[in-house]
Amino acid sequence: MLPSMVSPGGPGRRLTADDWIEAGFAVLAENGPNALRIGPLCQRLNVTKGSFYWHFTDMAAYRSALIEEWASLHDRNRRPFENMAGVDPRERLIVMVQTLVHPDHWALERAMRVWALTDDAVLSSVQRSDGRVLRAVRQAFVDCGFGTEEAALRSQVVFACGVGLLHTSGSAPAAPPELQDRFLDFVLRP
Repeated sequence: MLPSMVSPGGPGRRLTADDWIEAGFAVLAENGPNALRIGPLCQRLNVTKGSFYWHFTDMAAYRSALIEEWASLHDRNRRPFENMAGVDPRERLIVMVQTLVHPDHWALERAMRVWALTDDAVLSSVQRSDGRVLRAVRQAFVDCGFGTEEAALRSQVVFACGVGLLHTSGSAPAAPPELQDRFLDFVLRP
């Protein structure tokens, strides 16, 4: 029988795959995808490499698990956009913009987009998630009375501004609520 894998979270507590995923998210957010290495992850969790291999066959499997869990987390956070059909379109856009610029997972979101530049699996995951958001934003513009092509253009602009904020801001987005409101006024002008 293998010895217990103990995390720094508490004496005698066994590490789970989720503990490793959370550690990976933290490393990604702090240092980017190139920092995902078994040794530093083990140091962070105060365990041996055996603990890593208890949960994952290799680093490729671990990275795949990170990508899959991020996509799942991201989709859970974005799925409500699709269920807002009865909400006023401007109010929907406010919720979407606030969600897109919310500081939770800000650094991780940026790191995943950087990682997507060099990894096709991450790129695919990011694109699927982005597609969900773009469809919801586009529908809000359609519901505001814009034609299909105009709604598509405006949704791309709103989304691109959000991603731009992500990459040009420091550790948190630089979009106070009054700026968000003025931005929505601007993109909703006929």
